[in-house]
Amino acid sequence: MRSVGTPGEILGLIRRGEATTRNAVAGATGLARSTVAGRIDRLIADGLISEDGDAPSTGGRPPALLAFNRHAGVVLVADLGATHGRLAVTDLAGEPMAEVAVDLDIAAGPEAVLHRVEAEFDALLDTTNRGGDAVSAIGIGVPGPVEFAAGRAVNPPIMPGWHGYPIRDRLSARFGAPCLVDNDVNIMALGEHWVAAPRPDNLLFVKVGTGIGSGLILDGCLHRGAQGAAGDIGHVQIAAAEGVLCRCGNEGCLEAVAGGRALADQLAGRGAATATSRDVVRLAAAGDHIAVSAIREAGRRIGRVLASMVNILNPESIVVGGDVAEAGEHLLAGIREAVYRRSTALATAHLRVTTSTLGDRAGITGAAAMAIEHVLDPIVVDASLLAAKGATA
Repeated sequence: MRSVGTPGEILGLIRRGEATTRNAVAGATGLARSTVAGRIDRLIADGLISEDGDAPSTGGRPPALLAFNRHAGVVLVADLGATHGRLAVTDLAGEPMAEVAVDLDIAAGPEAVLHRVEAEFDALLDTTNRGGDAVSAIGIGVPGPVEFAAGRAVNPPIMPGWHGYPIRDRLSARFGAPCLVDNDVNIMALGEHWVAAPRPDNLLFVKVGTGIGSGLILDGCLHRGAQGAAGDIGHVQIAAAEGVLCRCGNEGCLEAVAGGRALADQLAGRGAATATSRDVVRLAAAGDHIAVSAIREAGRRIGRVLASMVNILNPESIVVGGDVAEAGEHLLAGIREAVYRRSTALATAHLRVTTSTLGDRAGITGAAAMAIEHVLDPIVVDASLLAAKGATA
């Protein structure tokens, strides 16, 4: 059983603004003031917190205000897609210090892609004037299924050569910091949840791009499932797709008729110059009624699957992101129509269906949140402080 008031837990209180003086920490933890003082001094010595002015005096000397030091380290984050990526260095509050968007081909394989990622991280660190020893953690998102505990992709359909590759181990060894790897939709869900105000306990993030996937925030935590495969709604079978072959090898998948690639192929078959999901969105934005109709129908089909999830999970919020979500109300109207028609009245009484507030930055925001919450977890902080104490003993 964990004790209450460890240095890591005290850091959490200060970081969340729940206790910002020594007296407040003592009151929140029930620890003796001398014990609190010792643990706070250790956190100050390690650079994780600082004294930041004085609190209002209630008589006598005003107490020092304690503040989390967001500059105690940096986090390296990357959101890797099929043809492009976004990388950043953030502080320990998730605020970007340097950021870059790059073109890359995930199908080039892990050696070529991760070599590029490492080079971009080095350049970003140079830009921020922070050395490699300042890296506290690394967060990576990739466009395929991920075995989270092992930090590697598993049979990713659009990532040839990546199956079983030790992404986590390679980057952790390269930068001397813990590395966490997840699929792109999960980190986007984390990003939207991280910035939501107030944060909903139950959020369903849906990415509608070339393919379709979802990330589930349940009771405030990301739900990955037993093997990390939770939320793969793009391969739910629907009647409208009966007989249509999906890239996964099955027939009848939602993605095969409502994903961005499917929409592009449908419109191209009618003579439109649509090679990608972004081409479809551009046509809709220009007022092309066939593109608008196709996107709205895709929304209805997606909404029918989401209605089942709403009835099962009862989320407070559905957030829609990805390239096709750039079509805005054309897609949302179809989704809302099906969700509100097919879900129970109780499940939709307070449900909000909106587009992403972060857009194409949701991934790096979520990757930062994933890495930061890991490295600042009380158990990890306590173990790090203990190891540092042993090294100097």
